[in-house]
Amino acid sequence: MGKIPRHIFKTYDIRGLVDKDITPEFAYNLGRAFATFIRREIGGEAPTIAVGYDMRPSSIPYEAEVVKGLVAQGARVIRMGLLSTPGFYFGVSHVDADGGIQISASHNPAAYNGFKMVRARSVAISGETGIQTIGDIMEQEDFDVAVEAELGSADLDGTIEIVTGIADKQVEAEIAFAEVGDLPSYKIAVDSANGMGAQYLDLAFNKYSFDITRMFWELDGTFPNHEADPFKAENTEALCHKVMEIGADVGISTDGDGDRIFFVDDKGEVVEPAIIRGLVARAMLRRFPGATICYDIRPGKITEDMILESGGKPVVTRVGHALIKEAMIKTGAVFAGESSGHFYMSMPEGVYEAPVATMLVVLAEMAREGKKLSEIVAPLRKYSHSGEINFHVEDKLAAIARLKEHFAEGEQSELDGLLITYPTFWFNVRMSNTEPLLRLNLEAVDDGTMQAKRDEVAKIIGG
Repeated sequence: MGKIPRHIFKTYDIRGLVDKDITPEFAYNLGRAFATFIRREIGGEAPTIAVGYDMRPSSIPYEAEVVKGLVAQGARVIRMGLLSTPGFYFGVSHVDADGGIQISASHNPAAYNGFKMVRARSVAISGETGIQTIGDIMEQEDFDVAVEAELGSADLDGTIEIVTGIADKQVEAEIAFAEVGDLPSYKIAVDSANGMGAQYLDLAFNKYSFDITRMFWELDGTFPNHEADPFKAENTEALCHKVMEIGADVGISTDGDGDRIFFVDDKGEVVEPAIIRGLVARAMLRRFPGATICYDIRPGKITEDMILESGGKPVVTRVGHALIKEAMIKTGAVFAGESSGHFYMSMPEGVYEAPVATMLVVLAEMAREGKKLSEIVAPLRKYSHSGEINFHVEDKLAAIARLKEHFAEGEQSELDGLLITYPTFWFNVRMSNTEPLLRLNLEAVDDGTMQAKRDEVAKIIGG
């Protein structure tokens, strides 16, 4: 294939512009490279590869080209069809594949598409554990064998199998894992942002007697209503208003590929993911006393507080789904949560995002305490958070060095970016891999300290 757009090979996936960075030829050769990569890892046998795709207009043609590339390398391909990313993760394990490719650009705008890749049991492939190697194989055309060389003129029928019903089985598995039993007939407003969350949420809602108000529900990869990223406040405004309008008990929002889930309380306020993961951690620790819970390094100290209060073992991880899953497997964690709204369970099928189980556990916590979500959350809003702030910095390393020197008396960690901790405030600064940006997240014991230290850090970053 020759030169490829290496800038789209990210830390956690491949993601780029449709028809510019990603073409049908790119998708075909990615299939060839992935089959080669997995074949080499499993010892030379023809691999079984599962493939899924999301609702973007370009996903169907790209899926067809990926499948062609996989077959060209002699792989046995299992086409699982239209799926959320959590459904894809479940499916790879369910069909006992050696690996899998999901065609999706997550929450990115409609002009983008991409590919998430996993090993057996949906073990994530990151930039450090294979994505760049797959790029090398594509660029160097270092494919193992063409199908002609391996199979001669043999009949190729049977190298592709179509499997249906994966989403149904995913939801059944998450409901079984959640173990919440019957739930009250909660009034719930839900915004799927025209993304894949609608698929599994509909299947889950069918199992309960909830009163559901659906928003922006039709699968539409052009995202006609708003961007499919609930992490941005503007994308949850409509849901917050709807919760108040209909008097809902809770609001739920999912992102483009459905691997993130956010909650709005009965007062129309988004609940911080750090609090949600603390609530779920608390519930999980009642089931698994003393278990390990992972959470990413970005400030969200309430999570650590709740884990310790519940007798668990908190483990801080690097940011990103591939990296936090690796940490969960290494530490044997039963649950993990990210500040960005990813919530992971250690399921019988593997470690991956489980939004249905997360939703059910949160609803069960409301029922268990007999309180409104706002009443549960209120005492947990103990800290003041700056939100994520991006700074345009040409010399990012110099800015990091200034911070290390200025805050030398604080406890410092470079697990992922720079984390500096003082008794009354703490912050993490991470460098963007693709842009001249530093991303700051700062938390403090009160608003005054947060604002003062946020401004102090900003001044140091600016030089």
